[in-house]
Amino acid sequence: MRTIALINQKGGVGKTTTAVNLSACLAKLGKRVVLIDLDPQGNSSSWLGIDIYNLHKSMFNVFHDEMPISEILHDTCVKDMWIAPSNVTLASIERILANKLENDTILKKSISLLTDHYLYSNCRPEYIILDCPPSLGLLTVNALSAVREVFIPLETKVMALNGLVTLVNTVNLVKDTLNPLLEVTGIVACMFDKRTNLSNKVVETISAKFHDKLFKSIIRENTQLAECPISGQPITMYAPDSRGTQDYMDLAREVIGSSGEIHLSGYTTEGAIETAQHYNDGKEDVNG
Repeated sequence: MRTIALINQKGGVGKTTTAVNLSACLAKLGKRVVLIDLDPQGNSSSWLGIDIYNLHKSMFNVFHDEMPISEILHDTCVKDMWIAPSNVTLASIERILANKLENDTILKKSISLLTDHYLYSNCRPEYIILDCPPSLGLLTVNALSAVREVFIPLETKVMALNGLVTLVNTVNLVKDTLNPLLEVTGIVACMFDKRTNLSNKVVETISAKFHDKLFKSIIRENTQLAECPISGQPITMYAPDSRGTQDYMDLAREVIGSSGEIHLSGYTTEGAIETAQHYNDGKEDVNG
């Protein structure tokens, strides 16, 4: 079983879009997936059809009452994909748990109980994906304590190298103090517009510093990706023939087969880097 936290301290970078659609694509490829919504905004939950204003059991109860995650799981419209939902009540949990001992490992214990619950069952999840809030507070620290892998979705419209370095340093701090098995295993280039050199340049810059972490798959800007949350469906169901589906299916295949050769049908980081280098060469020719 793989446990993966999607984190970025900045909002609007494609984190929830990646959490929902990567989970759906993994399920479409035959994997059993649990998506845990750790964001008090509940965007993943509402996206997948959960009425977050009338939730009787949520991730708040997991933290506050030590309720098993198995008791709050909801089916989704995707076969073999479940969600542990959240809503605004989770926003108060950091204050409530501030003085509680071992408040940074509550989620780790809950996920361990979840896997034990399904230990001898055909329903045992193969992937647990955590959609973290856009902050580095107690909820995110709980996530980092509970998982072995971190994926960082990164907006390619801005040069975000400094923020990325800070984020990786935070992960390494948790690794040193709470979770020695923790690793950043993937950076996902999101909201990519290949018509602009900025997107290509961002990918080139990130690759130069974090080459072994950057996924080859790129998530391109796509109208259907922006629309599908309103539909209550992941991109694979809302627009199965779209670039968004192609890109997230590529990413899911890369995640599953990260140790082997994967054929990617969409735009890749190699293409972005090559485009950026051609642009740089052209500027040198003009200035020369």
